[in-house]
Amino acid sequence: MSIGIGLGIAGFPFSGAPAFLEWIDLCEDLGIDSVWVSERLVSSQETLEPLAAFGVIAGRTQRLKFGMNAIVLPHRDPLVLAKACATLDYLSGGRLLPVFGVGAETAPEFRATGRNPRGRGSRSDEMLQIMTRLWEGERVTFEGKHFTYRDAVISPVPVQQPLPRWIGGSSEAAIRRTALYGTGWLGGIQQAGEAGQTIARIKAATAEAGRTIDEDHYGAGFAFRFGSRDEPVVQQQMAGLARLGAVGQIDDYFAIGSDADIAAHVERYIGEGVSKFVLRPIAATDGEMLTQTRHLAEAVIPRFKGR
Repeated sequence: MSIGIGLGIAGFPFSGAPAFLEWIDLCEDLGIDSVWVSERLVSSQETLEPLAAFGVIAGRTQRLKFGMNAIVLPHRDPLVLAKACATLDYLSGGRLLPVFGVGAETAPEFRATGRNPRGRGSRSDEMLQIMTRLWEGERVTFEGKHFTYRDAVISPVPVQQPLPRWIGGSSEAAIRRTALYGTGWLGGIQQAGEAGQTIARIKAATAEAGRTIDEDHYGAGFAFRFGSRDEPVVQQQMAGLARLGAVGQIDDYFAIGSDADIAAHVERYIGEGVSKFVLRPIAATDGEMLTQTRHLAEAVIPRFKGR
């Protein structure tokens, strides 16, 4: 396995667009592997639409990869989403890292749009089948429960062949979906042991389906801060996670402390079969976002180079 460490954001932890773009420039300059944007289409808090943000990021950078964590498939149209992803990958020279999920039944987007969350799993399965064929340059005819296509084709196709299809989630349905349609898996809010258990279940399901997923294509994410658990910004993050119903020791979901502490937290996930990481800086200001990012790039990421 090769260890890859990218940086992600949940929401929009910046004072405005200039601060966000300064952070993107820093990630590019520091050699960060990738940046990740979470999706929330309906929110009173500031959030970015990932694909639109990637257009700006792609045009501003030369080597930085970018991924969505994760696009919620039932809120999208498969042809439009396939075309957008293909365009981003084509124009960026193959730097898109797509991750897909089905969304929670309680997600505000379903209520806001009057859509029934039931059936979102089978809808997502059909979308993955259709988009995969479109990305491969196939002329698609498809008759399903949710979608009917006749001779649909897109051009240009993605530079990456095949375009990655990472799946998010740890439910039985998500594991089955990963085994049937995914080329990788990216965990959500999970402790290292939980991620390891999910990976083992995916491997078993993939073998049962007669497919394989590269050992290098299992990922996880967590928040980090060089500092102390007693800092207000850290306590705020921990309280927020507790309200979401996280089980076990809340501290185990975060990497807080010294360079060695952060690296040790990464190592715990590596020991469970994770090789790709999306780390989210915990910061109270724009300056802290830059400082935390730079420190990670200079003091921790080099420890895993060549692994």
